[in-house]
Amino acid sequence: MLARQRQAAILDRVRAAGGVRVTELAAEFGVSDMTIRRDLETLHEQGLLAKVHGGATLAGPGSTDEPGFRAKSVRQGAEKGAIAAWAAQLVRPGAAVALSAGTTTAELARHLLDVPGLTVVTNSLPVAEILHVGGRPDQTVVLTGGVRTPSDALVGPLAVAALGALHLDLLFLGVHGISERAGFTTPNLMEADTDRALVAAADRLVVLADHTKWGTVGISSIVGLDVADVLVTDDRLAPEARRVLEDRVGELVIVPLGEGAE
Repeated sequence: MLARQRQAAILDRVRAAGGVRVTELAAEFGVSDMTIRRDLETLHEQGLLAKVHGGATLAGPGSTDEPGFRAKSVRQGAEKGAIAAWAAQLVRPGAAVALSAGTTTAELARHLLDVPGLTVVTNSLPVAEILHVGGRPDQTVVLTGGVRTPSDALVGPLAVAALGALHLDLLFLGVHGISERAGFTTPNLMEADTDRALVAAADRLVVLADHTKWGTVGISSIVGLDVADVLVTDDRLAPEARRVLEDRVGELVIVPLGEGAE
């Protein structure tokens, strides 16, 4: 088992039980205590769990905890890259698409740099910058106004008003969390309003979310699971989550990461 696969399994154990012990994990995975401690350190540095003496527990952020863009951009890089690469296949030349704020949508923007005639509407400062600096001269980038959040999103009444009269082919939506009860969520109340305006402006909703988003609940729901036409995630999604999402979203796309992913 690769380190990333073992770490994903450890995180699933922590989420299910609330805590784990180093000795039990070492026995379960057939590795040394030191290997498990390194795994826990990696997950701790990513903010996914909290190390305690002899093991680890849930990190326990509140529903309003909102990491900054830079902090989120170093998490699940392989997953985000694979998800973005797959999602880019949905974009055709000349399309009008929206990209919400988020690190996965920023990764998607890099895959769209060479798409001719594209119009991109976004409330993400990093997305707009990526396309402005590296995009084609025949692309149009529309950046909404609004109040800047820690995740470099522009939100609030100005952003909502800017989106009200638009009609877009596709929305690629990044989310903070996914749950069966709360749907797609965010820790920022104004961002939820802006995301709902993006959803209303688009013919199709494509949600981009790596496996760690399952079970995370922000304070505000954006839309329910059944509103998503497509949900693109990675193959480390837990089996229980797969069953729920296959039943609720229009189409669940599981992107393989490959044996070389770390």
